[in-house]
Amino acid sequence: QVQLVESGGGLVQPGGSLRLTCAASGSIFSIDFQAWYRQAPGKQREWVASITSGGSTNYADSVKGRFTISRDNAKNTVSLQMSSLKSEDTAVYFCYAQGIRGSGIYDAALWGQGTQVTVSS
Repeated sequence: QVQLVESGGGLVQPGGSLRLTCAASGSIFSIDFQAWYRQAPGKQREWVASITSGGSTNYADSVKGRFTISRDNAKNTVSLQMSSLKSEDTAVYFCYAQGIRGSGIYDAALWGQGTQVTVSS
């Protein structure tokens, strides 16, 4: 009934930009916390950025100054604007939501299916 769907992934050249969007669908009233994670082949999933319902943001050191996370509480979406992309940013990117409330939902957490980002010439 409730799901997260990422979009915007693809192939981009080093130094380029890309914007990812995660849409939460279903009978949702609010979401307390949203974040982006990424996972490269053979590597553990790592946290990239997060944002609270109040708009407070945090970033991993590896992306600070290059990535920007934002959310639209009315639309229940969260985005990740990525700039000055490097080959090291290549990974599957996942969105995550925690503290989901809705009809018959008091507190839920979900992961999206992931979207591939490839930075290469």
